[in-house]
Amino acid sequence: MALGEGEDHGAAAPLIADHEKYAGGGGIVRSGESPILLFRLVLAIPHRLFRNPILAIILRVSNPMSSPPPAGESVSGPPGSMWTASAHVITAVIGSGVLSLAWSIAQLGWVAGPAAMLVFAAVTALQSTLFADCYRSPDPEHGPHRNRTYAGAVDRNLGSSSSWVCWVLQHTALFGYGIAYTITASISCRAILKANCYHKHGHDAPCSYEGSYYMLVFGAAQLFLSFIPDFHDMAWLSVVAAVMSFSYAFIGLGLGMATTIANGTIKGSITGVPMRTPMQKIWRVSQAIGDIAFAYPYSLILLEIQDTLKSPPAENKTMKRASMISILVTTFFYLCCGCFGYAAFGSHAPGNLLTGFGFYEPYWLIDFANACIILHLLGGYQVYSQPIFQFADRFFAERFPDSGFVNDFHTVQLPCLPPWRVNLLRVCFRTVYVASTTAVAVAFPYFNEVLALLGALNFWPLAIYFPVEMYFIQRNVTRWSARWVVLQTFSVVCLLVSAFALVGSIEGLISQKLG
Repeated sequence: MALGEGEDHGAAAPLIADHEKYAGGGGIVRSGESPILLFRLVLAIPHRLFRNPILAIILRVSNPMSSPPPAGESVSGPPGSMWTASAHVITAVIGSGVLSLAWSIAQLGWVAGPAAMLVFAAVTALQSTLFADCYRSPDPEHGPHRNRTYAGAVDRNLGSSSSWVCWVLQHTALFGYGIAYTITASISCRAILKANCYHKHGHDAPCSYEGSYYMLVFGAAQLFLSFIPDFHDMAWLSVVAAVMSFSYAFIGLGLGMATTIANGTIKGSITGVPMRTPMQKIWRVSQAIGDIAFAYPYSLILLEIQDTLKSPPAENKTMKRASMISILVTTFFYLCCGCFGYAAFGSHAPGNLLTGFGFYEPYWLIDFANACIILHLLGGYQVYSQPIFQFADRFFAERFPDSGFVNDFHTVQLPCLPPWRVNLLRVCFRTVYVASTTAVAVAFPYFNEVLALLGALNFWPLAIYFPVEMYFIQRNVTRWSARWVVLQTFSVVCLLVSAFALVGSIEGLISQKLG
């Protein structure tokens, strides 16, 4: 059943969702009785809006329900294994977030910095373990329905109001990644020019380049790529992105290690970078936590990866083992990158390890690393933006089925190029989308603060809240049982951490803009 269908749209919806699930011990888990009542009130708002058919279309075209697996699929299944799933997770997680880890540890110091990374690793491990049980419904191991996407799992377990909030958060995150990638690509373009300038004229040369220009260039490139059919589905794109991300991450690690050895000493302190006032220190700590939060969770793609696994054994068991392996590998790599970067530069650790010019030589290696970043971001922007493009295409096509502007395609022949089929809606919507991400990036070109904001916004609701609530439904957890209390406490603590990082990142953006 599609979202929004089969409901009495004319009846007044209750203020708190009345979704119930009976627990094994005779208790009842009511989604409206969570301690986090404020978020529940937000989830209830869409119930009063579902009379609007536009919202029903939004949820239906962007968040399809899962379907039962075909006969025999549970035995033959896709050819994925624990090792392929681990590789998918590692490839997806290791990316531009690694570039800010040395700066994050520098703000926290030698004790709190590595400890924070280990805590986030443990939180990610717990959250992925809970979420892996949400792949099948209603039973985590033998349920007939597969929840192949994050949004599908939320809708099946928590209902349409939660699905609406999930949709908003997911698409806000996708838009935010487009902004972050535009900023990062611009910084890397300038870093290549600066590296060559410093090599030619010396490290004290006034090598300065305008960042807005390169954001516009990156935006123009994305506008072109946005019209290549199925660009984000091309098999080579994932391979190139993986190779590029590992290349620049290992270069950053190697340069940090080499610089530490060349220095002959380990820089840094127990308390991190000293600040003029305690309040400034608090804001920096909160931004560092947001940056670490940005680097870790992969909840948005966990179910898609789990959907590639063969069964038996049960997919949730295989995915839990794959998650543990990938988190251990990623955490070790993150600790090495962050700690060696901090050991090399101490309190002067740059916000972006490869563009802040702690490293000057070998300049060609700096150029290559930043070229890898740019290539990774060119494809990564499309990976995060194409779901929004496809949603817009489906939404407007369903809303305006007779509109030529929406549904007609026109063939354009350009010199030296094959015929190009153009749709006016796609031209307008995708141009506005790319222009908007570029405009926001130009207005707020602050790498660490933007990453911290995205990490803070996405960490609790998408990585913690929804997986915990779905776990209660899947496992029939009795309200006020020991497990329920522990997990709700865990969720509330993560909410407070996210709020702390969010406030700090907003303060950082405002300070950078006004300062």
